[in-house]
Amino acid sequence: MSDRAEILRRLGAQAEWDVLVIGGGATGLGAAVEAASRGYKTALIERADFAKGTSSRSTKLVHGGVRYLEQMNITLVLDALQERGHMLENAPHIVHNLSFVVPVYDLVGLPYYGFGLKVYELLSGKLSFGASKMLSREKTLAMLKGVKSDGLRGGVLYHDGQFDDSRYAVSLMRTLEGLGGVAINYVEAAGLIERNGRTAGVRARDIESGETFDLRAKVTINATGVFTENILKMDKDNETLLSVSQGSHFVLPRDFLPGDRAMMIPKTSDGRVLFAIPWHRATVVGTTDEAVDHASVEPHMMEKERSFLLDHIGKYLGRRPEREEIRSMWSGLRPLVRKGGGATSKLSRDHTIIVSPTGLVTVTGGKWTTYRRMGEDTINKAAAVAGLKKEPSRTRALHLHGWTREVAPVESERVYGSDLPEIVKFSEEDASLNELLHPRLPYRAREVVWAARHEMARTVEDVLARRTRALFLDSRAAIEAAPKVADILARELGRSEEWKARDLAMFTAVARGYVYEGM
Repeated sequence: MSDRAEILRRLGAQAEWDVLVIGGGATGLGAAVEAASRGYKTALIERADFAKGTSSRSTKLVHGGVRYLEQMNITLVLDALQERGHMLENAPHIVHNLSFVVPVYDLVGLPYYGFGLKVYELLSGKLSFGASKMLSREKTLAMLKGVKSDGLRGGVLYHDGQFDDSRYAVSLMRTLEGLGGVAINYVEAAGLIERNGRTAGVRARDIESGETFDLRAKVTINATGVFTENILKMDKDNETLLSVSQGSHFVLPRDFLPGDRAMMIPKTSDGRVLFAIPWHRATVVGTTDEAVDHASVEPHMMEKERSFLLDHIGKYLGRRPEREEIRSMWSGLRPLVRKGGGATSKLSRDHTIIVSPTGLVTVTGGKWTTYRRMGEDTINKAAAVAGLKKEPSRTRALHLHGWTREVAPVESERVYGSDLPEIVKFSEEDASLNELLHPRLPYRAREVVWAARHEMARTVEDVLARRTRALFLDSRAAIEAAPKVADILARELGRSEEWKARDLAMFTAVARGYVYEGM
């Protein structure tokens, strides 16, 4: 059981950690798991919830990056394809193979994309997800029911991976716990501790209680994504390191893309790849690539992004959706490392590791698929900075929490992996916990109990946005389900009626940003 009081006690009881990670997204969790798996005493703090930011707002793909191949970034593609294979092996309950079809509307496109995707397949080597092949016009229409048929010449079939991003992050958090590490959400880095000109840890603040305490460490890692520069400023470093790019998505009913295959449009008007993918019995369409001036905790879709997505849905999926058909929308921010000018769609997705004169280690950039490699590289550097005993990486074949080959057929349940039987027991012991949270959502009350007892869920938003994916799948249904979730959480966490009212109001304010109200 993830007992917050016990975790805080453990944090305070440790005189000095080997590795302290700031940031509970993919990068920070990956680095912490890497460190703990090597036997280093490891702690991680996150000022909000795990994967609250970019790491819960991806396009839900585990992929090498077809467009990076076109940009001739072969190293990034090779690394990502290898890591894609490791993610499938290490978390088969969360990651699975997905077939994609590229519809082609010009004569040169068929050989061009056919050749490119064959190279993509061959680069993955023994970790290939399946063979690519050329498709006739008729076969393409059969695989992508509803796709625009006017001018269609044929298509190309290829394979990539799909996952549930925030559930993967929760699995990493549980894996870290299993390795003896400590992770806690709602604890922020209020400042850095310095000793003899070196970073010696973090002055932490518990958001829930307001109490502050010191966490000392041999090496501190800044893995805060788009907020990287905030921590660097604490280190008296005002370098402008990042360009921030926003990507947005719509969630539509499954009938916009019937079947179990995804669609990929290789090049849109803004230079991005556009995906339409089946996910949790819905269709996710995205993503955009728009530069933004600053990072925000809750980014919102811009009007030009809405127009872009609506136009492309109408162009490729037969019709523009009606307002009520857009079940949810969300935006995520990408931390792109500045390596020259140009559009954000052209900036590299490679990761960068920087060691400041004080010994603070910063890792930023990268992408979800390469999180493990980022963690490995970061801990190699951090161990050297701290003079820790050199240990080899053990994460390439490390099964994550919940690992099982016996996955449930329903996607909302399979993400729990080997934990699912324990969750089912809740509703066997209490029939009320078998009730759905909402008729349009696949989630049951028992999952709220599990999230509170075992996955460090502290708020209604934690449950409806990241432990389940209700807010991302159907924002209106999530808002309607929120009071029931608040009741269960309050009972589990010993919260008051005042807390319930306040937390419901906070969730509703956030959730309104996911509701499409038209243009």
